[in-house]
Amino acid sequence: MAGIMKKLRFVIDTILQVNREKACGMLEFELKELENIFSLLIIGGFVGMPSPPVPLAIELLPYMERELTIMLARSDLAQDPIGSLMGILEVD
Repeated sequence: MAGIMKKLRFVIDTILQVNREKACGMLEFELKELENIFSLLIIGGFVGMPSPPVPLAIELLPYMERELTIMLARSDLAQDPIGSLMGILEVD
C-alpha cells in the first residue's frame, strides 16, 4: 500500500511540475508580446502608426534598448529567410 501511495504521489508531483512549467512558459510568451506591443506604441511612427508625444518617447527610450537591438537585428535579417526563422526560434 505504501508503494502505491509513493508512486501516486510521484505522478501527482510530476503533473504539478508540468503545469507550473507550462504556466511559466505562457507568462514568458505574454511578457514578450506585451513588450512588442509597447515597442510598437512608442516607435509606431516607423510603421505609420501615430506616435506619442516626443518628450514622452524620449523619456522611455532608455528602457527600450533591448527592443531597439532586436528591431535592428530583424531589419538586418529581413532579406535572409533562414536567418529570420532561426531568430524566431531563438536559435543562437
